[in-house]
Amino acid sequence: MTPLSDDIATARPDLGLAVRQSIYDGFLAEGRSLSAAEIAGRLGTGVGEVRQELKKLAQAHALVLQAESGEVLMANPFSAVPTALPVTSQGRSWWGNCIWDALGILAMVGADGDVATACPDCGEALSLSIRAGTLSGGPAIAHFFVPVRSWWEDIVFT
Repeated sequence: MTPLSDDIATARPDLGLAVRQSIYDGFLAEGRSLSAAEIAGRLGTGVGEVRQELKKLAQAHALVLQAESGEVLMANPFSAVPTALPVTSQGRSWWGNCIWDALGILAMVGADGDVATACPDCGEALSLSIRAGTLSGGPAIAHFFVPVRSWWEDIVFT
C-alpha cells in the first residue's frame, strides 16, 4: 500500500503550479486573491506548504507577496489590493497594477470591459474601453516611469 502523501505527490507533482493556478482561479472567479489557507483547503495540503510555494513563486518573480502577512499582493496582471486602475467586465471587477496590467486583465478575461483611471500628471479622469477587441477612450499615452530593466528593483512602485 502506498502512503497517502505519495498518492498526493503523484496526483499533483507540481504544487507550485497548482498554487499559482489557484491564485488565478480566485481572481477570475471571485475577483480577489485567495488566502494561503483557502488555497491549502482547495488543494488538500497544509498552509505551510502553500506558504513555501508562495515564497518560491515570489522569488521567481511570478508574484509579489505582502511584506507583513505573506499573502499575495500582486499576481500580474491582478492586484490583491485596490489601486487607481479598477477594471470591470460582465458585472465583475478587479484591480490592475498599472495600465498595461489593467488592459491585460481584459485580454485575459476575453470580454468587453472598462478601465477607469486618471492621468498621473494632471489628474484628469481617463476611461478606456474594450469592445469587440478594439480599444477606445480617446488619445492617451502610457508612460512607464521606470526603465524595464529596473522594474523588479521595486515592482510595487513600478
